[in-house]
Amino acid sequence: MNTRSLAALGVLGLVALAGCAAPADNSAQSASPNAASSSECSTGSLQTVADGSLTIATDKPAYPPYFEDDDPSNGKGFESAVAYAVAGKLGYATEDVKWVTEPFNKSYAPGEKDFDFDINQISITPKRAQAVDFSEGYYTVNQAVVALNDSPIANATSIEELKTAKLGAQVGTTSLDFINEVVQPDTEPMVYNDTNDAKSALEANQIDGIVVDLPTAYYVTAAEFKDAKIVGQFQPDGTGEQFGLLMQKGTPIKNCVDWAVQELKESGELQKIQDQWLAGEDAPYFTGQEGESASPAAS
Repeated sequence: MNTRSLAALGVLGLVALAGCAAPADNSAQSASPNAASSSECSTGSLQTVADGSLTIATDKPAYPPYFEDDDPSNGKGFESAVAYAVAGKLGYATEDVKWVTEPFNKSYAPGEKDFDFDINQISITPKRAQAVDFSEGYYTVNQAVVALNDSPIANATSIEELKTAKLGAQVGTTSLDFINEVVQPDTEPMVYNDTNDAKSALEANQIDGIVVDLPTAYYVTAAEFKDAKIVGQFQPDGTGEQFGLLMQKGTPIKNCVDWAVQELKESGELQKIQDQWLAGEDAPYFTGQEGESASPAAS
């Protein structure tokens, strides 16, 4: 989750990748039982927060490779591109999209929302789905450990070797869940307000490693740290952790947002966006993860 042009990844010649974060939601909502259609999901028929426009939220700062230049409105970065693709399917032109700031930890709290959907690497979990609605998953992701090359865990290959490490992650994330529920380290993990703070702690040798989603790990090691590496990634569960577009519980536009995401999948457009913005080489999987393809209990 930081701000540098993902073009740097291209310069580094990384290959397009698929997959970023951890426990797939087990509840990752598949298509809505009340499937919508293009005729039902035209701009004029949608009950959005503001008439005639689509309001989309994300956190600030907005980090690569999901956003570029801390500006979600420029269409650059994976999630900015996905957001505009969904908006386009719903009939909204670029100028009809309004962006608002919503802190990550506040986004999945129950209650009224001042946006139509939030896109911010928010994993679909059963607990969160009790308070908010999610679209179909638009990205399947694994979690990974990043460490400096001289870190005590730089060459770790198993979960067991991580147990003595001092690890850190952003508050409220599935990355933190993986530390607590999969690694279960001997030392309490360090918890940070955002990934920038976690990376600063890593750079200052205050911690041995950070846990982030895999695309962020690729970006950090390719474009931000000269002396860091991806130590390994965690095994997903059967379907993988899913990022979903977050909406107010009971929103009338959920079926149409689901329809838009499904259309992007079926047309291949979503894969093209992923190939353009999420790049990297395969990272090794840690061995010794309980249940072989286990993932943390949804939080």
